[in-house]
Amino acid sequence: MTDSSINSFLSMMKFNSDGLIAAIAQQHDTGEVLMMAWMNKESIIETLEKQQVCYYSRSRQKLWRKGETSGQVQMLVEMRLDCDGDTLLLLVDQKGVACHTGRRNCFFHAYRHGEIVEVSKPLMDPNQLYHQ
Repeated sequence: MTDSSINSFLSMMKFNSDGLIAAIAQQHDTGEVLMMAWMNKESIIETLEKQQVCYYSRSRQKLWRKGETSGQVQMLVEMRLDCDGDTLLLLVDQKGVACHTGRRNCFFHAYRHGEIVEVSKPLMDPNQLYHQ
C-alpha cells in the first residue's frame, strides 16, 4: 500500500471523540471472531505497513502490538471498513491464542436458555502467555 492509498483509506474512517475506531479481528480462513479492540490512525498505519496487527490500548494509552509480549501475533490478511465507516474488520492469521485468558478467542461467555455458560476452556495457562 502506498502512502496515498493509506491516507485515502484513513479519510473514509469515522473516528470517535478519542480518535479511535472499533476493530474486530476475525480468523481469515475459518471466519471465527477472535476479539474486539480499538485502533487509532497511528496503529492503523503501522498495521497496514507491517502487515502485523497493532491496536491502541485505552488503559495504557499507547500502541499495543498484539503478541509483543506473548508471542501470539496476528498477521493481517485484509482490512475492511464497514458501510458507516466506524468499524474495522481485520481478517487475520492468528498465531496461537487471541485472548489474554489463554483461549482461542475472547468470546467465551454465552447466555443460553436463561443461563450463562462458558463455551470454551483455556488452551494454555495465561501465566505462560506472559512468562510469569
